[in-house]
Amino acid sequence: MKKIWITMGAALALTTQLAPMAQAAGSFPEKAVNIIVPFPAGGSTDTVARAVALSMAEQLGKPFVVENRPGATGTIGAGAVKRSAADGYTLLVASLGPYVVTPHLVKSVPYDAAKDFDYITIPVQAPNVLVASPKQKVRSVSEVIAALKANPGKISFASSGNGSSDHLSAELFWQQTGTEAMHVPYKGGAPAITDLLGGQVDFSFQNVNAVLSHLRSGKLHAIAVTGTQRSPVLPDVPTLAESGVKGAEVYSWQGMAAPKGLPADVKAKLAKAAIAAVQQPDIRKRFVEQGLEIVGNTPEEFTRFQTQENERWKQLIQTRKITAD
Repeated sequence: MKKIWITMGAALALTTQLAPMAQAAGSFPEKAVNIIVPFPAGGSTDTVARAVALSMAEQLGKPFVVENRPGATGTIGAGAVKRSAADGYTLLVASLGPYVVTPHLVKSVPYDAAKDFDYITIPVQAPNVLVASPKQKVRSVSEVIAALKANPGKISFASSGNGSSDHLSAELFWQQTGTEAMHVPYKGGAPAITDLLGGQVDFSFQNVNAVLSHLRSGKLHAIAVTGTQRSPVLPDVPTLAESGVKGAEVYSWQGMAAPKGLPADVKAKLAKAAIAAVQQPDIRKRFVEQGLEIVGNTPEEFTRFQTQENERWKQLIQTRKITAD
């Protein structure tokens, strides 16, 4: 009988301990949620995070506050999220860099992207677009390839930085076409686009949303997009695959994650709200008009995608001997 009472007492104690946890998860959130963006305010990732945060706050009844913690190509902010409690009150919204690129470029990254995060959803993605400066007369992928082969290593391609999606797009393009060019990395997309407009550099693979206004005004010329299909905002611009370059599909994407160990019901609640946010007609319309494509995938889909992207960029970085310097 004594043994039975000990078992019942232990069960009662365990139930007492778990009850507050279950109640807390069920009523989540009970306070403000902090969303860390590891880049400066005003960029694509920050814009996406703020739109999603506003909608999630409306849906879940508590503030979702965006905090910018830029530095070290996104690893400072991502590291801060990794060290936070896995309770759903600290989230990370970042581009693909901190998740699948920087860990292969930088020797000491303060997190393991495969082990330290629970992946929630990818709100949006966007293809890159190969654009020519006003001084360039080429108007097709075949003409770009011909120019590169005629002048190996001399034609310049601007990027927003080593390891950025626009840099990796160029590296993949050169690899798949057997060409070489001069990579000119900048500290961000804005200065790269400025020099592209001024003709200081020849070409660039830029995020569609970053150069859309310049393409529409005719200041830059679009040659091809890196998506699996044509961009809705650039319907007359072919994909690289349509232009004869296979295996060079690239999307820039923003993903939401949390510290590893997030309670399953909290993860489900966050994912549901984030996915619903990008499906709201006003947000969806605004994003699509900017050249972004709505994704809103599940935590399971994002987790599988992160694994695939991580391996893909690891192989390219190693093969092409790309460094952060």
